[in-house]
Amino acid sequence: MRGHRHGPGGHGHDLPRVPELPDAVDIYDTTLRDGSQQEGLSLTVDDKLRVAEQLDHLGVAYIEGGWPGANPKDEAFFRLAPTELRLGTATLVAFGSTRRPGGDVTRDETLRHLLQAGTEAVCIVAKAWDYHVTEALRTDLDEAVRMAGESVAHLVDHGLRVFFDAEHFFDGYRRNPDFSLRVIRAAEEAGAETLVLCDTNGGTLPDEVERVLREVVPATHAEIGVHFHNDSGCGVANALAAVRLGATQVQGCVNGYGERTGNADLCAAIPNLALKMGVRTIPAERLERLTPVAHHIAELVNLAPDPKQPYVGHSSFAHKAGLHTSAIARAPDAYEHLSPDSVGNGTRFVVSELSGRSTLQLKAAELGLEIDGPALSDVLERLKHLEHEGFHFEVADGSLELLMRGAGGWEQPFFALESFRVSVEQRSDGATVTEATVKLHVDGERIIRTAEGNGPVNALDAALRDAIGSRFPALAQVHLTDYKVRVLDTGHGTAAVTRVLLDSTDGERTWSTIGVSENIIDASWQALSDSLVFGLLHANDNGATTPTAPHPGDPPSS
Repeated sequence: MRGHRHGPGGHGHDLPRVPELPDAVDIYDTTLRDGSQQEGLSLTVDDKLRVAEQLDHLGVAYIEGGWPGANPKDEAFFRLAPTELRLGTATLVAFGSTRRPGGDVTRDETLRHLLQAGTEAVCIVAKAWDYHVTEALRTDLDEAVRMAGESVAHLVDHGLRVFFDAEHFFDGYRRNPDFSLRVIRAAEEAGAETLVLCDTNGGTLPDEVERVLREVVPATHAEIGVHFHNDSGCGVANALAAVRLGATQVQGCVNGYGERTGNADLCAAIPNLALKMGVRTIPAERLERLTPVAHHIAELVNLAPDPKQPYVGHSSFAHKAGLHTSAIARAPDAYEHLSPDSVGNGTRFVVSELSGRSTLQLKAAELGLEIDGPALSDVLERLKHLEHEGFHFEVADGSLELLMRGAGGWEQPFFALESFRVSVEQRSDGATVTEATVKLHVDGERIIRTAEGNGPVNALDAALRDAIGSRFPALAQVHLTDYKVRVLDTGHGTAAVTRVLLDSTDGERTWSTIGVSENIIDASWQALSDSLVFGLLHANDNGATTPTAPHPGDPPSS
């Protein structure tokens, strides 16, 4: 436990403290417990171990691993953690609840599992809203206070550090402040290290957070933590308001994961506190890990990162307006609230048919390309023509880069397409089989390969990989992660032009490619071939051997 607060008061003092901004706060991540309650998010034991490693790499103070005894997965996690995790910064925390109403702490199963979890710190939750005590627990308020105090004392007596989650504290304090204070005072007197005020329903607004903290912080001597949900869209704002008034522990989840609309997003709370408010959070030298860790965890939990997420989103520092891009070329801080590098992100210039020459020049410089004036004019005209046809390059960074490289005279050296064919067979037993054949030229050699797949794109992907995979081993690292189709002119019915977007990754970077055609398979091939070419192109950045260009007599690539 750190002594964070400035000013009078503290442990052992009778005078009330004056709430004020602490010099540091502890970041407490609950992705593995509260975050995993998000709809569509399911973690294996190995997933939980890998996420914990990333959180420690980021430098959070506490990682809440789950609820031991609640399910076999969490039991396995706490059993494996001592040998599978080597935490250098974080302390692992086990979560549970107080004893049951009318129960005995020495016989309570939840408390027993907490003692057996093997962590030095635990966090227990208790009702701090009288409505929940009488309606959910169906007991009286005095018993609820005893449950809190006896449970904390039992865990402290066994040598554990105890964080006390006061569930529904803000709702409870609004209705019956005397009871809510009695609960946290009982926990404090029993030895709780930190009293965590929870906005479990997520409906509290920052002005009320400030009012409550102004009254609660001076009335206690323990450290104050906060746990906000984001149902009103104020999770991070509430956490900042609480810290301004003396809270020294902020609980939340990476990427804002959590039940309903999620928990306070630590990817926004951490840089706001550290870079905007001057409050120490994670080690300063690790702030630049924020974006890569956020994206790595998104991959581990198999959820696509939100491109508009503050600080770490792919679009957080993306600029499209001509005035913005030209200004940033002269003064990078003109349209960016802080340096993207400080959180491990980067400036991006988004190119569309609305772009001018200055935007294209900036994009070329960003890609490390040298494109002269005439070529720049050509690519601008080509861009406008293609976007008129239905291409949308601001969401297809991979295809845009290949287009701009081509304007400078570059030709992709990996393969040249002669033709491809896709057939779909509906069999009498109801099975559907898709088969694709590709005819390619690589280094003067004509290669024909056929493969089956569970659909046209999968079959084409398999055939292309079979044709060139042995020559380009880096292709094995390239994976398609998403496939989107949009009909652009619905009035034409089944003859409408379709746009296909593919998202891909090599485990280190992600990119998007695009294809547009009246034939959905042709559009898919455009996006697929661009995706694989882009992946191979940047594998060469890491030291792979660049192949020779296709044979001069070979047909041009599509």
